[in-house]
Amino acid sequence: MDHRPKGLAVPAAASMPTTRVQANGLLADTRGRSLRDLRISVTDRCNFRCNYCMPKEIFDKDYAYLPHTALLSFEEITRLARQFIAHGVQKIRLTGGEPLLRKNLEQLIAQLAALRTLDGTPLDITLTTNGSLLARKAAALRAAGLQRVTVSLDGLDDAVFRAMNDVDFPVADVLAGIEAARAVGLGPIKINMVVKRGTNEQEILPMARHFMGSGMVLRFIEYMDVGATNGWRMNEVMPSSEVVRLIQSELPLVPLEASQPGETAQRWGYADAQGRHDPGLGEIGVISSVTQAFCHSCNRARLSTEGQLYLCLFAEKGYDLRSLLRGGASDADLANAIGHIWQGRADNYSESRSQLGPDTGAPVKRVEMSYIGG
Repeated sequence: MDHRPKGLAVPAAASMPTTRVQANGLLADTRGRSLRDLRISVTDRCNFRCNYCMPKEIFDKDYAYLPHTALLSFEEITRLARQFIAHGVQKIRLTGGEPLLRKNLEQLIAQLAALRTLDGTPLDITLTTNGSLLARKAAALRAAGLQRVTVSLDGLDDAVFRAMNDVDFPVADVLAGIEAARAVGLGPIKINMVVKRGTNEQEILPMARHFMGSGMVLRFIEYMDVGATNGWRMNEVMPSSEVVRLIQSELPLVPLEASQPGETAQRWGYADAQGRHDPGLGEIGVISSVTQAFCHSCNRARLSTEGQLYLCLFAEKGYDLRSLLRGGASDADLANAIGHIWQGRADNYSESRSQLGPDTGAPVKRVEMSYIGG
């Protein structure tokens, strides 16, 4: 039975070519982009029904989620992670759905924490969560080896937040989860706010005030046309430039340099009275995936819950690695398959969209964010 999201293109078979791609950390795609960041979705389920990701009218009680047997086991995930690391991956982010819904997730984190990059250093292991279960799980996650968390939080006003998550979940419980994560040393913590015009833009300044000086990095994300179920419209996108201008009207900001190659967020630091960045006040970030494409430096691959490799957040098809895993492929075969897939990568959806115009409809359905993570 096919449990992929409806309308998604059939995944391509991941082959094992006879010509070998050396797993030496020097892998590059057709545009010279290295592979450094792997996003791993551990579940396609979520306990929120945010309308920009898993709207209730689509993901209702009758929605067919993946059966447990279709999910990659923790051992399978770790085995694949080793092959990605051999090609240069240095950072792994666990996503979902809501990753904390995956039972015994701490076991996977412990397995990944035991791995080392090509230069012998520990992996950078982080996790993105809606924060609903974070208060009860933070200590166990940290003990297992998780280093950092990113929490999705679309506003501080309780009515706005309950409306956006569409399951009447209180914002106070997410804030408690954030504090629990801070208390056990999961940091630096990042807070992601998706800004949807007409829905929560009034929360931008309260969020900026609340997290200024907290030691956490608040990031504002443009509402994106990921998948086909969120009813995306360009007039609901608030460009990051507007977000920055709004914050600057009350809280002076100064631009900061990127902290690492391939960083998706543009960094802005809170300024002191002399107009210089005050590290004590912290910074914000803006992710302009709609208005300012950053495809040229994208170094991320995404592994779905059932072992499909996607090369772009806006992809229309993946590559089936699970069939290789369960079909007797050796580690060398897996690494070779991953190498060939990445070498053929030419994805640049955001750049193409900007050239065609913001209201150009996609000719085919794309993978849903809830299936491969953000």
